[in-house]
Amino acid sequence: MTTGHLIDFLPVLGGEVYGPLRDLQLFNQVTVDAETHTLVWPNGADFDPATLHVWPVCGAEFARMVQGWAPVHA
Repeated sequence: MTTGHLIDFLPVLGGEVYGPLRDLQLFNQVTVDAETHTLVWPNGADFDPATLHVWPVCGAEFARMVQGWAPVHA
């Protein structure tokens, strides 16, 4: 049995792919891909399973990278 981690995605929801996930209706359409075993959304956003596994280590760095991405205008 493995224990999960709680991930706050809000700091990384920026840019062209992840920015639209700030819309709760779209965010809640998340599924787990049967082949890759990762989170995926209908707009093509996903996260590498290895990244999710080490999120406590790399999540803050990912959030810093997102700050440099161009904002998405709806």
